[in-house]
Amino acid sequence: MATSDLTSVMAVASSGLRAQSTRMKVVAENIANAATTPSAPGEMPYQRQVVTFKNEFDRALGVYEVKVSGVEKDKSDFIKKYDPSHPAADAEGYILTPNVKPILESMDMHEAQRSYEANINVIESARSMLLRTIDLLKN
Repeated sequence: MATSDLTSVMAVASSGLRAQSTRMKVVAENIANAATTPSAPGEMPYQRQVVTFKNEFDRALGVYEVKVSGVEKDKSDFIKKYDPSHPAADAEGYILTPNVKPILESMDMHEAQRSYEANINVIESARSMLLRTIDLLKN
């Protein structure tokens, strides 16, 4: 494997790190806002966000890298909760709460973390191979 191949491998893995880092940030925002409620009737609660990815060709390196194509609002329904004493309760005593499911967010965070770690392992392996190649060329 040539050093330019190893550089390409590290570039691809680095793009994965950036993408998964964005994903973890969005999941953390979702978890942080899972229990927030509107403060007045008619106001909308926090709406869960999801990250979408795309492949993008890097002509200079000749490889496809993963990029964040956007952070979009989850269009699933808000959760209705009966709480007539809440200031944001409607005439029937219901409030809308965020469409965030903490267990789903935890699973998403775990998956993003595993992908992040896998990309780190790829970078470390490529770096190690690159250093061994340099050592061989010195001798």
